[in-house]
Amino acid sequence: MGPPEPEQRFEEIYMAHYPAIATYVRRRSTSPDDIADVLAETFTTAWRRLNDVPPKPEQARLWLYGVARRVLANHFRAEERRTALAVRLRGEVTTWAAAVVRDDSAHRAFQRLSDDDREVLALVAWEGLTGPEIAKVLGCSRGAARLRLHRARKRLAKELAEIDPDLAGYGSRAVSLAEGRS
Repeated sequence: MGPPEPEQRFEEIYMAHYPAIATYVRRRSTSPDDIADVLAETFTTAWRRLNDVPPKPEQARLWLYGVARRVLANHFRAEERRTALAVRLRGEVTTWAAAVVRDDSAHRAFQRLSDDDREVLALVAWEGLTGPEIAKVLGCSRGAARLRLHRARKRLAKELAEIDPDLAGYGSRAVSLAEGRS
């Protein structure tokens, strides 16, 4: 009788050592999701490197501990990087949000528009998309996108004029510029 098939060997290793490896990982992590991820990665590595798993059960268990230890270390390093990135991004967003003047008339006028109007205007102003690109994003024809943009700009001009009568000319000028007129 020859050596067991790879699936059979893996199953034997898994059944014999899963409880010990699971306990090892649980003692080092508190998150059920992290525990599941580390165990899955540990046994995935064992499957991929099945020929590297020592044949003797005690040696196989120690090999799996080593794999689990490295997977945990990688997992915690990745978590630290994600946390550092989240902190940095939170700081940047806070800085950006503080720089935005929430009391300015243009912002208030923009916020008074419907979600659809804000979206089409943002696609032009913030994302720098062209008419045909906007049509693709919105899933409509170029003519429909052009019409939506024109109407959104007119509504923005109207909102600007209502908020601050001094901006009435600005709103008309913005619509003229948006339509390609000077």
